[in-house]
Amino acid sequence: MSKLLDSITSGLQAEIEAAQRDIDADDHDSFPTHRQVLDVYAFFIHWFVMAADKAGSRSSEDIVVASKPKRGKGATKTSRKPANHDAETFTWTEQIIPTLALIGKLLRIKSHRIWLSTAERDTFINCVTQPVYHIMENEALMKSEGIKTEAYKVICLAVKNHGHAFGAQTSMIQCLQYFEHLAEPIAEILTLLKDQFDHTQLAEGILREISGKTFNAQDTKSPRSFSRFLIRLTDLSPLLVRKQLSLLLAHIDSESYPMRMALIEIVGALIKDIAMDEETQVDAHKKENRINALFDLLFERTLDLNSYVRAKVLNTFSRLCDLPVKFPKQRVDITKHVVAMLQDKSSSVRRYAIALLTKLILTHPFGLLHGGPLNLTEWEGRYDTVTKELKEMEKNLGMGDIPDPEGTQAEQQETEKQEGDAEEASDEEEADEDDADAAEVAEAMEEDEGEDEGSVERTQPKKEKTSKKARPSLPVDLANVTDEQVLAAFDAEKHVKLKLIKKYVADALSFIRQVEGASDTLSQLLVSTSKAEVLESMEFFKTAHEYEMECAETGITKMIHLIWTKDNSATSTEDGKELKGIRSKLVEVYRLLYFDPLPDLEPKQQVNRIAKNMIERTYGASLAELTSLEELMRSLMVDGQIHTDVINKLWHVYSVEREIPRCQRRGAIIILGMISLAKPEVVSERLDTLLKVGLGRFGKADLVLARYTCIALQRLGGSTKKVKGSLTDKSIRFPMEHPLFRKLQDAIENPSHSMDWFGMAEQAVNTIYLLGEQPDSLCTTLLRNFTVRAFTPKSKTATQDATNGSQAMDEDGPEPEAKDGPPTPPSPSKTEATEQPNEQGDLGDSFILSQLLFLVGHVAIKHIVHLELVERDLKRRKDEGAKEKQAKNAGKAVIEELDQIVGNAEDDIGDHIADVREREMLYGANSILATFGPMIVHVCGTPKRYKDPTLRNAATLALSKLMCVSSRFCEENLLLLFKIFETSKDPNIRGNIVIALGDIAVCFNNMIDENSDNLYRGLTDKDLNVKKNTLMVLTHLILNGMIKVKGQLGEMAKCLEDEDTRIADLAKLFFTELSTKDNAIYNNLPDVISHLSVGEHAVDEETFQSTMKYIFTFIEKEKQAESIVEKLCQRFRLTEEPRQWQDIAFCLSLLPYKSERSMKKLIEGLPFYQDKLHNEVVYTRFSEILAKARSNKSTNKPDSELKEFEAILLEHRDKGAEDQALEKTMKKKADQAKKRATRRGGGSAE
Repeated sequence: MSKLLDSITSGLQAEIEAAQRDIDADDHDSFPTHRQVLDVYAFFIHWFVMAADKAGSRSSEDIVVASKPKRGKGATKTSRKPANHDAETFTWTEQIIPTLALIGKLLRIKSHRIWLSTAERDTFINCVTQPVYHIMENEALMKSEGIKTEAYKVICLAVKNHGHAFGAQTSMIQCLQYFEHLAEPIAEILTLLKDQFDHTQLAEGILREISGKTFNAQDTKSPRSFSRFLIRLTDLSPLLVRKQLSLLLAHIDSESYPMRMALIEIVGALIKDIAMDEETQVDAHKKENRINALFDLLFERTLDLNSYVRAKVLNTFSRLCDLPVKFPKQRVDITKHVVAMLQDKSSSVRRYAIALLTKLILTHPFGLLHGGPLNLTEWEGRYDTVTKELKEMEKNLGMGDIPDPEGTQAEQQETEKQEGDAEEASDEEEADEDDADAAEVAEAMEEDEGEDEGSVERTQPKKEKTSKKARPSLPVDLANVTDEQVLAAFDAEKHVKLKLIKKYVADALSFIRQVEGASDTLSQLLVSTSKAEVLESMEFFKTAHEYEMECAETGITKMIHLIWTKDNSATSTEDGKELKGIRSKLVEVYRLLYFDPLPDLEPKQQVNRIAKNMIERTYGASLAELTSLEELMRSLMVDGQIHTDVINKLWHVYSVEREIPRCQRRGAIIILGMISLAKPEVVSERLDTLLKVGLGRFGKADLVLARYTCIALQRLGGSTKKVKGSLTDKSIRFPMEHPLFRKLQDAIENPSHSMDWFGMAEQAVNTIYLLGEQPDSLCTTLLRNFTVRAFTPKSKTATQDATNGSQAMDEDGPEPEAKDGPPTPPSPSKTEATEQPNEQGDLGDSFILSQLLFLVGHVAIKHIVHLELVERDLKRRKDEGAKEKQAKNAGKAVIEELDQIVGNAEDDIGDHIADVREREMLYGANSILATFGPMIVHVCGTPKRYKDPTLRNAATLALSKLMCVSSRFCEENLLLLFKIFETSKDPNIRGNIVIALGDIAVCFNNMIDENSDNLYRGLTDKDLNVKKNTLMVLTHLILNGMIKVKGQLGEMAKCLEDEDTRIADLAKLFFTELSTKDNAIYNNLPDVISHLSVGEHAVDEETFQSTMKYIFTFIEKEKQAESIVEKLCQRFRLTEEPRQWQDIAFCLSLLPYKSERSMKKLIEGLPFYQDKLHNEVVYTRFSEILAKARSNKSTNKPDSELKEFEAILLEHRDKGAEDQALEKTMKKKADQAKKRATRRGGGSAE
């Protein structure tokens, strides 16, 4: 092969040189000879390239860029015959470049001198160029830059010098259609042809041919190839594509979405080219019109049906935002469309929309005058200031009388900019916003501030700079110019600048308001199921915070709940972008915003800043936000990212002697308590400080501070979680003589009428039971002291003083938020002391009585937990003793006997503790809690006598907790609790009772299961919190099998369409979890349909349909679908109302009908619904079922059965319609006969 190629190339080389000499010598006699010889060599070259490529394709290893033959020990021996050695070592790849170079040399001769006939010349050129196209079809060969360069030259020479344009166009179109890898090379060839050979006709012809092609939606290969070609050609030669854009836009509505995507990318590239073009002298107005027209095309495509196209639009906008030209006029429209696309149904589109919104903030052009921040309040203040200044100037100056020594150029500019805007000109603000171009704003800013204008469009400033240079040449008689005229000219110029600045500020305000308006949607996307959306939303709020936007704080606060996300692994998107874990991203965002040191601060300032940021995170935080913040701080502490200096600074803020804002001291101890979860030594080393500050002077003055101090003290016991079934207890306890408990007792007993006392007392009791060795003794003392305080008679003077100083609640105040939490503080306007008279006329402080009852209830509920710990400790001791005996006695019989004894002993311990809880705590002769049970029942049972809301709150709360202690007490007072739940007007009391019923169900589920109807009433409560609490409690009880669903699932289904999104989301979560239980939704589906469709519980038809559409998504098993079809068909015969027919037919249409058995069941049920088919809605639903069954049916099976069923349906519909018409006619005739009979009767009477 090598020798053959050498012979052909050497011969052709000699012939080319001879032909060139004869052509130069104008020797016409030798032309026929050369023509014949060149034709032969062209054939040889063509044949050899085909043969060599075919032989070379057998080994892919030969087709490597700049590859060399493998020699030495690594060489592979494929044949033992020496004769084939040359063939085996021949590498075609190495010979391609010289061969193409020779063909290029061949094409440099003047072919029109040798071939007089065009047809003959075209045949020769095609024979020469065909091998080049064949080489290009090999994707591996086209990776070699040398081969590509030589191939490009051959084709360009053939087109430019030998009339190969038509043949090249045909070949290139075919290559684009069948070889996707040639899209970019062909674009490069056309660009080379334009730049180096000054030939654009071929490119224009190919573009025209492409614009006339039609691409099918099912064809995915060729549209992708053509789209890549167009994009690459636009990048290389935008002017070429721009000339043919009007023709190419025919594909903007193509069925093939890759072509639509290509057109969008082309439009974006053309916008970039026009905006960045500084060489072409084009009128600025025309240039702006072109850009506006192209942007309009992009805006239209934001509504494209295909999500990939919509995403491509967003990507195009994103690339345009990176340009030095900021497109200030189009930027507002871009932001408006992006905000709308945040609610797109496609997750990928929403993700790109969030990313683009972030990019718009990062690249905003409003930082030239006032820096980068985009704080809405500050910009509104700037707008008010410049508006006021502008009005004052217009008021003080007669603008029409001011001469302009520079030819009234400013007025002409204003007139030009206001043309065609008469409608908006009537509104002062809108007219001002349209008065000036962004480029002029940059110029005004440059004059006022001396800053660079690098972020605005470049076309208008050029025009202005030219005019500014020309101004000094105006003929002005300086001798005759008065001071007044100079001042007037200066004021006119200042007036123009002010209007430009006002326009600039107005545009910034419009942009900021649009972004701020999207914050609610972005907050919702923080909890999206798409990981990419969540990460992009987090990045947006981080960027918004850096630019001081007001919406950022809400998003940053809501974002912290993502700390509970379980998925923390890194993944990659469809476009290959790596995504971090959500939890990792959250920690990173908070670190960057609040906890990482800044480069320009000293170490002490760094510590102060980080501590300040930590404390500020607690300001106004809800319980859920504090819980999430606690997990975040714990994670940071575990990872060692909180420095010791920061912890010391927090202790300093907490313990500083001087008066500081209460929120700062509170925030410091809250953060310290959170950190100590990971490292208890943080608290244990400063125990004296906690007792001195939080339970000392500052704690008595600020009960909230005392409360959080108690929470921090609880960390002393350690945070080790108990393993289920384990008898070990690693918690740390202190003797009751420890100063800690004396301080806690003083804090609880310190006289106070503040509602914050309840929260403090709750956490103080928790601390006593968590850290005390014998907490019951101290709590008994507390109850006795409060009993004495509550029932000791007071003098009238003391009573009046207590009344004047108290902050007890009046009758209509709110109640506690949670069953086991402190009562909710009332509004300050309704706080006053209430005294309750008894039958003997004594007076007592109801607030102190409320404190006593609250303590009774909380001590009772904590004592239950304490008894469980005592039981575990006793079992542990028995177990340790048994193990010691087992070690001493090695006999097997003895071991078995000991195991039996230990098991019996553990059972005895459990029975004894249960007996103490059931009979001793509330009914024992020596139990202090037994004294208060009847009192609490009495207060709860006589609301007309005990009207104080705080007292009623505390009594109801205590009653609920005592009912969790003993089943006997619970049974005796359960109806009373339900009665309070039904009659109480206070939503907080009702909400607390709902939560209490959930706790009671955990303790004594049989009692609640028998009265579950009363619990479901909370779902119809008018108060949203009561409804939410009821839904959460029922979700917990049903999913954990504590109560059985007895037909009330329909009330839960109503919540799916609740107006409050939180309740609707909770309901959806419930049904999603319920669907994982075996057949739970399937078994209750008929009851749900009946509940929502018939009777007093029925909902409107639209709500019914949306609810059932969601529930039926959980019916996935085919057997369940078949059974439901049968049951629903039978239900037709029991209904008489058209609404019920329609509801049943709608439910039938929701089933998938994937199997023939489902359709068979439906056909068999025809007698039950055939007389209902005259109803148009019912018939439409059955038609939908038929369409669904046909789509699921395999194509190779006949659908004769379905056609027959369709005919039967149509027949019964027509028959039913006739029966209905006949019935109406008969009824009408009967009415007419009745009227005639009435008239006759009246006439005879007369």
